[in-house]
Formats: sequence, structure tokens, C-alpha cells
Amino acid sequence: MKKVLFGIVLAGTVFVTISFIFNTGSDAYISAYTSKIAVFRQKQINLLKLIEDSDLSSENDLEKIREGINQTRVQLKGNDFWLRYLEPVSYKKINGPLPVEWETEVFEKFEAPYKREGTGLTLAYTYLDEDEIEKEELVRLIQSSITGTEAYSADSITSQLNSFHHFYLCNRLYLLNLASIYTTGFECPDTSRVIPELLSMMKDVRAIYRAYNTSYPAMALSKEYLELYDQATAFVFTQPSNLVAFDHFIFIQQYINPLYKLNQKLILEYNVSSKSFVDYSLNKNATSIFDKNLYSGQNTKGIFLRVTDSTVLADINDLGKLLFYDPLLSGNNQRSCASCHMPTQYFTDTVNQTGLQFNRKDRLLRNTPSLLNVKYNHLLMLDGAHISMQNQAKSVIFNPTEMGALEKETLQKILSCKEYKDRLTNLLPYTPQEKVITIDHITSALTVYYTKFSNYYAPFDEAMLSNKNVDVNVQAGFNLFMSKAQCATCHFVPQFNGVKPPYVNSEFEVIGVPSDPSFQELSSDKGRAVVHASEEMQHAFRTGSLRNAEYTKPYMHNGILKSLTEVVEFYNNGGGAGRGLDVPNQTLSSDSLHLTPEEIGKVVVFMKSLNEKIMFEKPPVALPVSKDKMLNQRKVGGEY
Repeated sequence: MKKVLFGIVLAGTVFVTISFIFNTGSDAYISAYTSKIAVFRQKQINLLKLIEDSDLSSENDLEKIREGINQTRVQLKGNDFWLRYLEPVSYKKINGPLPVEWETEVFEKFEAPYKREGTGLTLAYTYLDEDEIEKEELVRLIQSSITGTEAYSADSITSQLNSFHHFYLCNRLYLLNLASIYTTGFECPDTSRVIPELLSMMKDVRAIYRAYNTSYPAMALSKEYLELYDQATAFVFTQPSNLVAFDHFIFIQQYINPLYKLNQKLILEYNVSSKSFVDYSLNKNATSIFDKNLYSGQNTKGIFLRVTDSTVLADINDLGKLLFYDPLLSGNNQRSCASCHMPTQYFTDTVNQTGLQFNRKDRLLRNTPSLLNVKYNHLLMLDGAHISMQNQAKSVIFNPTEMGALEKETLQKILSCKEYKDRLTNLLPYTPQEKVITIDHITSALTVYYTKFSNYYAPFDEAMLSNKNVDVNVQAGFNLFMSKAQCATCHFVPQFNGVKPPYVNSEFEVIGVPSDPSFQELSSDKGRAVVHASEEMQHAFRTGSLRNAEYTKPYMHNGILKSLTEVVEFYNNGGGAGRGLDVPNQTLSSDSLHLTPEEIGKVVVFMKSLNEKIMFEKPPVALPVSKDKMLNQRKVGGEY
């Protein structure tokens, strides 16, 4: 549900098939790369000249420019296989979806967010819809795109073509994008162009496969893979070109997910290695896009990272459970983690719009987020304030409006309990970086405990993993989710959160959440701008997971919406801007999605199929005894 404001509208694209005569022998693959990049660059140059020679006051000339952008984009998508993986920063110059993005990648978590300006084809097309068009600006957007393409001729890029390793990593990202963005309108919101563009791209990639196998016969794609890929292409060919009628469910389940499994098998068989940070999060051993181990967003073990022994991990988990329910972690010994993140309520608070503050009188500004599946985010909290779950836990424990504790006193209270002290002491040999018990031992035990509940699967996952059928309304709802409803342009497969392939960052969106149900005014919460002040981040919030959404109401950062139907209707009506609120930086289109009540119902049915089959546990019967008798009056789970 996003970025339509910044998207490219593809109308009347003419697909041109360009034939390449590949060399036989070891040069075939490099020749394919070189020739396809050259053809694309020439398309860009021709487009630039067209713009320079055009009269921008002429609607006829503007239409020619639109068509020129469309055809250049078709050529771009034939190169996406390489471009997105080999140099993703330059790709934003060629085809940036947004004019400005503030990013913190997984491998840059310890740096402040930094500004990246997007240019290229998408933004040039969007710019043509402005009331006043300056040729200089249009030229700048395309010239920057050309400059971005030149990066792919650099030795640092082309040298990777001399070995087979990059190929399977490019292919992995390509398959993930086939499942998550290429069929959703994420970059092509004109629904009449999405499927024709997909088919053209898949045919171009088949030619890349052919050239690769010619050059690297010893590490070739298997016959099984190629046959299934051809079947996938044939499936797309037989599908309606109308995006809403396209069967995303069958495409992913029957073709893309099995292809991913085969590619992963070859990555292991050929011992493929990576030198790219793009691959930082992805797991070589995951054999399905819907494997919960597909990628890692967080270090769930914290200070216990080195621990692999199942017995020791079980002990850390048991310790973490006790601590999670123990109000010793609060300043007044009356509030625990479980006070707000109630395990039986899917580790959130489904009763209150926002929780009580530490003073038991005022309300917190934001709704309590579920702790389930948070490990699949690189930035945590609704505003992305934290890069690790352990830091997030410390922030809550020592926040005067939440748990109101002090670090030194908290450690003293914990160590006053013989059971805690003995268990933590026994774990010290596993944390050589820390010779004494610290708050990090406590927060790490907490995250080991609660993140295990993120390892469960939903019926929708099981259908994808085991090739099972789903209810017709689930399938229809998923297909709407991926197309007309535009949900998947923000909530990406497979976690249905804001982390898209290659799963190295967390996205934030501005959707115009109101402060009241009648939409009288915009919520005053500045969101991401509280952490990182910038105009683009005003009222931006991290896109959360839709897993278990049926059980984690109320919704939005302030808990203003009470049902999933209300949530879908909010997006259907164009968010806050669509309801008349002033949200100049809204990333969600203010236009209606024109979903019918029946279609909204099917989307909700699909979202309910993401409810995971979680085995919840009973609370501890009792808490460790302290030598301070006053502390032994505390209650399991706290008082409020």
C-alpha cells in the first residue's frame, strides 16, 4: 500500500524484443552482459536526446517522452537480474522509487541514517505530471540515470563476471523479487503494464541463463531448474494481463518457491561464496522463501551469541522467562515486561489503546507493539530508535515513563536472589567478553525467551511449504493483497512487514494516521522524525508485520483503529490525505483503491491465514526468592 505517489505510470508500452548473438565458449556470458548494458545505455542516451529536442509545452511531445521512458524501462528490466544485485546504490540513480530515502542498512546499523537521493526513469515519468515542467530538471533525472549505468562497466563490477559465484546470488535476489515486488506494482503501478513487463523480463533472464550455462558448464543451472523456469514463464504467458486477475498464489507456490529451493541447492552444491553486504542477512540453508530462517534481522541471543549447546540455551530460555515475568526489572517492583507484552495476548495489550505510564495515571503515547516476529526487523520500535532487541529492552526498563528502573539498583535486586545469581554466574563462562554479570546478560536472556515464539508457522506458510491448497477466499484475498489492494507494496513477502529483498533494511511509511476516529486532525506523533529529524520522516512509522494481526488489535501507532476491516478501509480511502488531512509527505496514494466490501472481506480472510500456530506457555508458578524480604512480596507478572 505505498509509494504510488512516487511510482511510474506505464501506459501504452511497446515491448521490443532484442536479439543477442552470444559467443560460444567462455565469453558468452560476459558478452551477454556487455551487450545488454550497452543497449540499455543507448536507450537512455536516445531518451535524453528526445527530451532535449522536445517542446515541453506540447502534449504530443510529452507523450513521446512518456513512451520513450516506457521503452527504456522495458530494457532496464531485462538487466534487473544483474543491476539490483551488483550495485544497488547505482540502481537508485537509474530507477529510484523515491526522490529521497533515509536509510540505515543492516551493515551500517551503527551509523546515523543517511540521505540517498533517487533519480532516473520512475521519477522522470512522475515529473511529467507536474504543473510546471522544467527541461533542466527532466534532463538531470535522465542524465543521472545514465551516470548510474556507467558504474556497471567499472572493473569492480565486471570482474565479478569472471567467476560463477555472483550468478547464483543474483539469481537468488531475482527469485525473491519475483515473489515480492515484480508482480505487485511496487515499481509499476499501472496495472496494465505489470504482467507484460514481467513476461518480458522473464524471457530476457532465460537468455541470461543460456549464456551463463554456455560459459560455466561445470557450474551450470540444472536441467530441472531450467524446465521449471520455462514452465513458470509459460504460466505467466497464459495468465490474463490484468494484474488483478493474475494468480499470484499459484505463481509463487508452484513455480517461484520451488525454483528458489533449487537455486539454494545449487548454492550449497557449488559452494557459492559472497563478498557483498547485500547478502548479509540471507541464510544459505533456507530451502523456502517461507522458511522462518530465510533471513536474520536481529541477534536474538545478544551477549550469548556464542552459545550453541541446546542444554545451555534451554537454561538461558528458562532464566529469560522468569525475568520476563519479574517486576524486579521495574523501579517500583510492580511492573514486568509481561505487564504490557502479555504472552496470552500475543505479547501485546489488546485491551488498551495505549498502555499506562509508570506513574499509573497517564497513558503512553503509542500502542504496545507485539514482540512476535520483531526479530525480522533491522530497526526496532515504531520509530526505529534501536538497532538491537537488547538495547530496546534496556530502553524500556530504564525509561521513566515505562518501567522506571535504574541500572545499578536493578542489578542489585536481581543479584539479591540466589537463584538468579547462581544461574547468571554459571553462564559467565559463555560470555568471555564480560567477566562479571551485567544488564546485558539480563536483556539477552529476555530476548532468547520471547523470540522463540517467532518460530511458528501460519496456515498460509504451510500451504506454501507443503504445496497444499488453501480456502478459495484465502487465495483470492492474497491475490487482491498483491494487486488491487496494493498491500504488498509495503508489506513484503514472506514476513509481510517492511523488509523487502535482499532483507537488509526496514522501511518507514507516512500514511496519515489521525488522532481521532472522525479524522478531525492528524496524529501529532512525529514518528521517525523524533529519532532522526528530517522533513521526509515527519509522521513516518516502521511498517510492521501482518502476522497474527487478527489477535493484536488495536491498530496503528496510537491504537486508533479497532478492527482489520477498519484498517483495510483506511487504506482503501487513501489514508489520512484521502480523508482530507494535510499530509504533504504521505507515501501512500491519497486515491481510493476502489475495493468493494466483498474484496475487503477477502483481504481480511487472507490476513487471518497469517495467524501462527503458537504454543504459548503458562506463567512461572513463583519467582526467585530475594534476601531482601520486602522484594518477596512482588507478584508474578506485576500488578499493572
